[in-house]
Amino acid sequence: MTHRDIIFVANEVNELGGVARWQALMARLFAERGHRVTIVGIAPPDTPMDLGDNPPFSTVTLHDERPPGPWRACTLREHANLVARRREAARQTEMKTAAVRLSHVFRAARPGAVIIVTQVWAMEWVACADTAGHRVIGMSHESYEYSRGSSRFQRIQQYYKDVDRLLLLTQEDADLWVGRGLNNVDFMPNPLPMMPETPSPRTEKVVTSIGRLGHQKGIDMLLDTWAEAAPRHPGWRLRIYGSGPDEGALRQQCTRLGLDGSVEWAGQTDDVVGALHGASVFVQSSRGEGFPLALLEAMACAVPCAAFDCAPGVRQIIRNEEDGLLARPGNITELARQLGRLMENVELRNTMGDNARTNVRRYAPSAITERWEELFAFLER
Repeated sequence: MTHRDIIFVANEVNELGGVARWQALMARLFAERGHRVTIVGIAPPDTPMDLGDNPPFSTVTLHDERPPGPWRACTLREHANLVARRREAARQTEMKTAAVRLSHVFRAARPGAVIIVTQVWAMEWVACADTAGHRVIGMSHESYEYSRGSSRFQRIQQYYKDVDRLLLLTQEDADLWVGRGLNNVDFMPNPLPMMPETPSPRTEKVVTSIGRLGHQKGIDMLLDTWAEAAPRHPGWRLRIYGSGPDEGALRQQCTRLGLDGSVEWAGQTDDVVGALHGASVFVQSSRGEGFPLALLEAMACAVPCAAFDCAPGVRQIIRNEEDGLLARPGNITELARQLGRLMENVELRNTMGDNARTNVRRYAPSAITERWEELFAFLER
């Protein structure tokens, strides 16, 4: 096997969230195979994630603080705004300086290096840098439909159209981007983050959610769902792990719905296995996803999942009615019904949980990393 330099370029090195967790996991997996790995972040994180002591990769951050977005004048009066024009000129100068620093990182890499751009905002810096002849792989960690509702949709088409490969998380998402005229598209699922030795005993009357308390994760819809499900299943609790900008509003919603007696706000956790071992059911209420690590982790712990079918990655991970249950996106009544089925039927809960722990092994890290190695070798031909 060829040992390479692998350089990840992302918005941040260690921003708390799924992309950074995936990135740190892949960096470790590649390092274990003898590759020399570097993670480059454009800006420092707002909420850092602990990478542990002595991670087997190096890190670089290009800006001391998050740079502002580009300024565009839409009227004659805005064109005459000298303060804004000077600010934009300074922003462009700082970006060019950072791109020069990024070029140095690329030029220091050995021949045959691979640059993996994990987020399209970071690709704007890579596009300004000298990639030194290395292969460039761009990635989108969200579904086609979810990205279509954001500015990232146009930027993916602009910045990723000429990379050596654009990777999506599922074949379905890849096909949709091909339909937009991109001819460099493939897909790569996320690897299973862990496989604990012991499964959850599934003895606690606890439904668990793990995720950032922000709009995308749909915790507001989860509370509405719980307001329907909880009265029919007395004694059950909803335990919500996570922190984020919507926490205050969500707590107020919880009180308004009369759920304070059955909802626990558990905060951010670094002990995902411990959290899942205290659960009998896992719920995901996201508005949009890519290939969610939280579902993989829950299934690895043999905790059956109920989730909104909000992305191809979700329905690829969960085999509906076999190892988990899906509800139509945003359909609160349907998600409440699926949760209720798992809460009230211990046999269904145990069967689906055991199936989940077996089925999720198809995303074993060794298998996914080997797929990456095959892609590297293919692009080198």
